[in-house]
Amino acid sequence: MLKNYVFTILFVSWVLLITALSLFSFSGMELDAGKLDIPYADKLTHLIFYMVFAILGCLFIRERTQGNWSRSVTMKYVVIMAIVYGILIEVLQYAITEDRMAEMGDVLANAIGAIAGIGFIRWYFSKERPLKWKI
Repeated sequence: MLKNYVFTILFVSWVLLITALSLFSFSGMELDAGKLDIPYADKLTHLIFYMVFAILGCLFIRERTQGNWSRSVTMKYVVIMAIVYGILIEVLQYAITEDRMAEMGDVLANAIGAIAGIGFIRWYFSKERPLKWKI
């Protein structure tokens, strides 16, 4: 029974994880990353998280609609959903957190990540791959 909801569970869990990590305050916590200093690591993190968001979002919609939504409609919907969600999270960071900052760079990294995730879905369900969009 649960195997029919694998991508639904994964997608909802991923969205909840992003929400919690974005709105939880890490002030006062000792998070020692060592001496490793990667420039723009936070933007890379945003990009990766929203790339996974887009991939799981497409697979979630495919699972829920049994592939009846076309791949292109699904991809457009997921990109819009990811961008709106990313903006909403940034607004919430500004409005309800004391030590988190809303940044346009984060919104841009989220959008680029979502587009990269869509590119992966486009490639994965391409003519060269045996996996078909329609279930």
